[in-house]
Amino acid sequence: MAISAKARLRGVVFDMDGTLTVPVIDFAAMYKSVLGEDEYRRVKAENPSGIDILHHIESWSADKQRKALEIITDFERQGLDRLQIMPVIYGAGAVELCGFLDSKKIRRGLITRNVMEAVDLFHLKSGMIFSPALSREFRPYKPDPAPLLHICSMWEVQPNEVMMVGDSLKDDVACGKRAGAFTCLLDEKGRYSSHDFTNLDLQPDFTVSSLAEIHSLLESNFDLMP
Repeated sequence: MAISAKARLRGVVFDMDGTLTVPVIDFAAMYKSVLGEDEYRRVKAENPSGIDILHHIESWSADKQRKALEIITDFERQGLDRLQIMPVIYGAGAVELCGFLDSKKIRRGLITRNVMEAVDLFHLKSGMIFSPALSREFRPYKPDPAPLLHICSMWEVQPNEVMMVGDSLKDDVACGKRAGAFTCLLDEKGRYSSHDFTNLDLQPDFTVSSLAEIHSLLESNFDLMP
């Protein structure tokens, strides 16, 4: 989608897992471990667009919730060992895109539903620092707009001067839309269709298949002003 008059863009906020880093967590296995085989099939059937496991367990008893979070954290810690930065495709990857943003003095932040330990490791491995970088310790987490609105407040910018970039329609795009920001869906494998957009009533402003496409997208559609 092209914007007729170029809007001012002062910051870009990224999701982490599956956006800046290669997805490595086997979510289906994690959900089955938390829910059990039968319950997993039932919940999956009721949520064809994807299971929000963190919200699902919020209504559980404190003890049951604690055990579920231990399983989730264990899967995430295993993922830390295999953490990889999103590679270069068509001349650009996560590092190259962030270098471009830095050259334009455009702020860059991060919002993830993963733990802060994963964010710290990502910063260490990539050599890039996102600020603010909010993990799931910040409540409420995506798709609630609160973390994105918090970043806008920290930056002293309006939400409509910011873009949210992520690979999840129901988490990242929903968060951006609810905050009033521009949204960009990273759909590397063509997971989403117009049916998904209609079904969830979520239409991203832009859809790309790689981080490399975001560079030209930003230059074509926005006045990049710090």
